[in-house]
Parts: sequence; C-alpha cells; structure tokens
Amino acid sequence: MKYIFWFFWRIWFYILIMIPIIILSPILLILVSSEKTYPQFFRVARFWGKFVLWGMGFYYKIDFEKPLEKGKSYMLVANHTSMTDIMLMLVVVKDNPFVFVGKKELSKFPIFGFFYKRVCILVDRSSSKSRYQVFERAQKRLHQGLSICIFPEGGVPDDESIVLDEFKDGAFRLAIEHQIPIVPMSFIDNKKRFPFRFFSGKPGRMRVKVHTPISTEGITLEEKHKIKERARTVILNDLKN
Repeated sequence: MKYIFWFFWRIWFYILIMIPIIILSPILLILVSSEKTYPQFFRVARFWGKFVLWGMGFYYKIDFEKPLEKGKSYMLVANHTSMTDIMLMLVVVKDNPFVFVGKKELSKFPIFGFFYKRVCILVDRSSSKSRYQVFERAQKRLHQGLSICIFPEGGVPDDESIVLDEFKDGAFRLAIEHQIPIVPMSFIDNKKRFPFRFFSGKPGRMRVKVHTPISTEGITLEEKHKIKERARTVILNDLKN
C-alpha cells in the first residue's frame, strides 16, 4: 500500500506543478516578455509555490532570526535536498523578489522549462564559459534591485548520508563583489518530506530557519572562504540538531 501511495503521490506532484502554469500561461507569457515585469511574475510564482506545497499536504513553519528589509538585495543560500526547495524558497521570501541560479537540465521539462529558462539564470556546470556568464547575468539582476538565490552545494549529493555537502564559491564571491548581505536558510524537513528517491516521503510540516544576514561590507575576496564556512556552519548546526 505504501508503494501505491508513493506512486500516485509523486505523480500528483507533477500534476500540481503543471496546473497553475497551464491555466495562467497567457498571463505568464506577458510577464516573461520583459525583465521589467519580473516583480509581477515573482508574485505569481509565490502563489504557484504555495499551491504545490499545500496540494502535496505540506505546511510550513518559518522562523526569522531577523526580518529581511523590504526591497533590499540579498544573496539567499540554503541546503538543497528536495525538489520542494524551490517552492519553499518562494514562500519564505515575500518582499524581496529574487532570481534563482539553477541547473540547465531543468529547462528540458515540458512547459515548465519554457518559463524556467526565461526567468532563471541557467548554469551548465560542465562549462567554464557558462559559469562566467552566470556572474554577468547575476550582476545585471542585482543592478536591477533584485536578490539572487543559489543553492551553494552545487547539486544534491548521491550519498544520502551526507547531511550538508561542501559549498561552492560562486554565491559568496558575488555577494562580496556587490557588497550585499548573505542570508543562510536551513530547510530542516525537506529531505524527510520529499527526497529525490521516488518511493519515499510523506506529507507534514516543513520547518525553515532564516538566519541573521551576514554582512559583506568591507569584506574582500581573500576572506571569501571564511564567509562561506560561516554560512555553512550556521546551516549545518540546524540540520544536525
């Protein structure tokens, strides 16, 4: 019975992803036609995120150590263990429209991929040229007053015993270069609720801890490693506890 539940529950997840996109596609096409309308697209995306989480039987508890300043640009970083991380990030951050830096492979999904590649910054991790272009596009978005979200592990570890993989440098380099605060977030339950393994997971509570932003004012690139490890330690302590 468990495997039957998991099968239909997983299929239901993909159906929930597609329903709002199909229904709202005329509006979405207008909103992705210009970068100026991204804040409006972001509001629709937040509705989509809530729709998917609620439809899957997930409810969330968000704990802010310090509220984010409305309209301010941040570098948002969190652990990455589930496809629901995207939806939960959209729900958590309300007044600071942000752009995801995400893997290129997701652009291949039907319909979803069409909008994904128009509003996200795509990276091909096997290409050094692609990684450089990510910095250029992220800089442009930051100059527009948006925030950036990067899952700094650079992917989901194949070994599920790894609590939190090592962080890549990109997010922290960008934050330092633009002197914007880094906001570490701990997604505590996502791995248990909806892991990448198909026959696994269950509805329930998703807890998020939004930590106090880490200032990068006056920090140089030589101190990048120190800031990176500070952010990772904050998240790792939550996950271990």
